[in-house]
Amino acid sequence: MSLHSIRPWRQIDRRPSRQIMVGKVPVGGDAPITVQTMTNTLTTDVKATIAQIQAAADAGADIVRVSVPDEESSRALKQIVPEVSVPIVADIHFHYKRGIEAAEAGAACLRINPGNIGDEKRVKEVIKAARDHNCSIRIGVNAGSLERHLLEKYGEPCPDAMVESGMDHIKILQDNDFHEFKISCKASDVFMASAAYQQLSEQTDAPIHLGITEAGGLTSGTIKSAIGLGQLLWMGIGDTIRVSLSADPVEEVKVGYEILKSLGLRHRGVNIISCPSCARQGFDVIKTVEILEKRLEHIKTPMSLSIIGCVVNGPGEALMTDVGFTGGGAGNGMVYLAGKQSHRQDNASMIDHIVEQVEKKAAQLEAEAAAEATAAE
Repeated sequence: MSLHSIRPWRQIDRRPSRQIMVGKVPVGGDAPITVQTMTNTLTTDVKATIAQIQAAADAGADIVRVSVPDEESSRALKQIVPEVSVPIVADIHFHYKRGIEAAEAGAACLRINPGNIGDEKRVKEVIKAARDHNCSIRIGVNAGSLERHLLEKYGEPCPDAMVESGMDHIKILQDNDFHEFKISCKASDVFMASAAYQQLSEQTDAPIHLGITEAGGLTSGTIKSAIGLGQLLWMGIGDTIRVSLSADPVEEVKVGYEILKSLGLRHRGVNIISCPSCARQGFDVIKTVEILEKRLEHIKTPMSLSIIGCVVNGPGEALMTDVGFTGGGAGNGMVYLAGKQSHRQDNASMIDHIVEQVEKKAAQLEAEAAAEATAAE
């Protein structure tokens, strides 16, 4: 039974949208909301780019975008695509021929910016290449690069201008009988992006790619993205997301998943519930959580772990987690399994013991899932 049926305040009704394919990954419709990132290596450095894509995929990225600024990058893309395990989106700006070359090189999707890709004739050539090579397209509207006539019309970048840009480009694709597209309308201003996305969601059934562009560094960018993307996702808007950070792409993936996990929209790995710690703590909560986050990165099975410093909230939090540890006195604490008290454990060996318990629980959950899948066949 879904928790939403007994806890309606947790219900998120996703906006209905068409489903498209980005390579082997479905986007939109009833597909899970996907997490994307983008490489920041030189695309011509094939070895480094492949390594970064695989690191992002290992962290949970469903789709990875790669910039294709020149012909050398197009040639490199042809070497990169066969060596990675996730679909590649080719990021195209200014030079429409790069879009054609990227489609020929095996890109699963072409990201084109209506503000700088060129006239309708050039767009049509990109559409033909996408169709010929089974590529989808992302219409990527950005407040910082709107078409000149829209800036003249509206006086400045604004939600209305962004949505008009996007809808004009949708019309071009649809007039050419091309429907395998998704759309984004990003801005670095949270208010502008949010307003544009809400307006856009009412005017098209295309899958929507969410992002707060150029959000900033790891801390500030995470906060801006959590506010902007979080409230849109809560409203049911968004089919795929990218958190734009001036940081390692792996960090973008981690933040993206945490946003989705906080709303119950995606589940991957261990969700650690922990207290901020205070004078009541029976062990060093902050250090323990920091170590556990690293020690448990290899767990992909969705599960929950509570690490609470004392008995004020510890037992209550443990009731709702797969594994829990609550600090006590005399150098030890209580281990909870499936919400119930199980046994006491000394603080000195607590971390190794918790990792062991989490790994056992993950194996159990995986076995149960495999058994259910076999029974359903």
